[in-house]
Amino acid sequence: MDAFQLTLYSLLTVAVLFACGRLVLGKTYDWVLRGRQNVDYFQLSGVPPPKPLPDFDVDKAKARPYRPFRWSYHQTMSLKKMEPDYWLELESTYRERIAQRKELYEKHGKKIIDALPGSELACRELMEMAIQFLCVRYPNQFQFDGRVLYNRILNTQSYVEKEDPLVVLNDNVPEDFLLTLPGPKTGLYTMVAGVCCSSLGWNVATKIGKPLREIHDVVPDYKEKMEFSMDRFFSKMPTDKPIQRGSWGLEVGQPLWLQDDDPHFALRTTQDPNLKIEDIYLRVDWQTLRRLPRSNSIVFNFKALFTPFSSFRNEPYIPHLVLKVLTEGKNNLMEYKGTRHVEHKAVPALQKWCREQEEKGWVPENWEVRTLDEDPYYPGWKEGGY
Repeated sequence: MDAFQLTLYSLLTVAVLFACGRLVLGKTYDWVLRGRQNVDYFQLSGVPPPKPLPDFDVDKAKARPYRPFRWSYHQTMSLKKMEPDYWLELESTYRERIAQRKELYEKHGKKIIDALPGSELACRELMEMAIQFLCVRYPNQFQFDGRVLYNRILNTQSYVEKEDPLVVLNDNVPEDFLLTLPGPKTGLYTMVAGVCCSSLGWNVATKIGKPLREIHDVVPDYKEKMEFSMDRFFSKMPTDKPIQRGSWGLEVGQPLWLQDDDPHFALRTTQDPNLKIEDIYLRVDWQTLRRLPRSNSIVFNFKALFTPFSSFRNEPYIPHLVLKVLTEGKNNLMEYKGTRHVEHKAVPALQKWCREQEEKGWVPENWEVRTLDEDPYYPGWKEGGY
C-alpha cells in the first residue's frame, strides 16, 4: 500500500469511526453541531454519557428492584456514586406517570411547578441536560433538532424556546427536580425552583425559598447529625461526582402526590383491621444529586417507584431486613417514615416469609441481620430480567 492509499485509508477509517460514534451516542453530536445549543454537557460536567438503548421498549421495561434497606438503621445521608446510565430511568409506567404529572400541574399550579427570579439559567440548563441525556440513552424515543424535542412515545413535541423549562421536564420526564443555589446573603443552599409531583405531606410551595436546614426541619436527627455535613457537602460538591441514594416507606395503595388534607392521608394514621396484604406497597424514592456545570446549581431529583409488598416473599434476605427495621428501628425514625399504619399486617407476613426462606435454604438459620453486600438490591436480583 503506497503513501497515498495509506492516507486515503486512514481518512476513510476516521470518517467511519466518526459516523459510528454519532450512531452510538445518538443525538449527542447533533446537539453540539446544530441549533442554538452548542454545549456538550457530558464533557462539560465530566459525567460520561449513558450507554444507548437502541432496542428499548418502554412498555416492557422494568425499573431495577431498589431495596435500600439497611441495618443498623440510623439517620445518615447513605450516599453512593451515581451510575451515569441511570440518571433518568424510563420504565413501563411512563405513559401513566406523565399523564398523572400533567393532570397534577393543571390542577395545583405552583404547588407542583414554581421558580424564583434568578433561577432561570439553572432551570434551562437542567432542561438541556435532561434532553441531551434522553436523546442519547433512548435514541428511538427522543430526538431534538435544537428547537423542538420530539417524544416518540407520546407523539408530542416540546418547543423549548417558547415553553417553561420545568414544564418541558414535567411533560417528558417522570421524575421530580428540586434546584438549589447559594443564598446571596447567607451562602446557604436554598431551593429556588422545582417541579414535584410525588411528594407526601409537602409541595413545592411549602419548600421554595427555604435553605436546606428549614426544608429538612421535620427530618429526625437532621439538625444534630446531618445539618453541618449537608451544608459542607453542598458547598464542596464537584460536577463530576454525582451521587445517588434511596428512601423508602410502606403505603396503602400507590399514592403518588399526597397532601395532609387529602382523605387518603388519613389512612397513614390508623390501622385498618381489614387491610389486605395485596393492598400494601413498597414505595422507593430513588434519588440523585448533582451539580450543574454552568449555573453551579445543585439539583436533587427523585422518582417514586411502587412494588407490591408481597414481592418480598421471593426476595432472599429482604423479609429479615425489613422485619428487623420495623420491629427494632429507632422510634422517631419509624414514626417519620410512616409505616405504623401497615405494621399490624406486615410484621406477621414478614415473620412467615422469614421462616419460609430459612426452610428453603435461601437464608441461613440465625442469620445476623445486616445491610446486604448487594445493597440497594438483593442476591439474585438480575435473574428477574432487569
